[in-house]
Amino acid sequence: MRAQRKGFPTPLVPACPSLYRRYNAARPMTELKKYIIERDIPGAGNLSEEEICQVSKKSLESLRKLGPQIQWIHSFVTDDKVYCIYLAPDEKTIQQHAEMTGIPANRISAVRQLLDPDRFA
Repeated sequence: MRAQRKGFPTPLVPACPSLYRRYNAARPMTELKKYIIERDIPGAGNLSEEEICQVSKKSLESLRKLGPQIQWIHSFVTDDKVYCIYLAPDEKTIQQHAEMTGIPANRISAVRQLLDPDRFA
């Protein structure tokens, strides 16, 4: 695991840490594709911790029902969008999760390469 670089923000902590730990502890690590999901959610940056926790719990319930072939890694919340990183076998599984949870998945993009400054230093 790479050390935190000075000047970079600390990793995001889930709104419901104990629920997140229980969810991830039961997930086997398998070879899956990484996806970025763009969700148009007006006012996302103004959601309360309680609202974020409720949506997160519903998402985790849907993930449990779908089984280990889809995994939520983390999400970034901006003013009007949420960007989520998932592992899944295909876009269809991600769309199915969004429909079960009742949240949008406006754009689903497969990650082809990961770039970071350490690679080019």
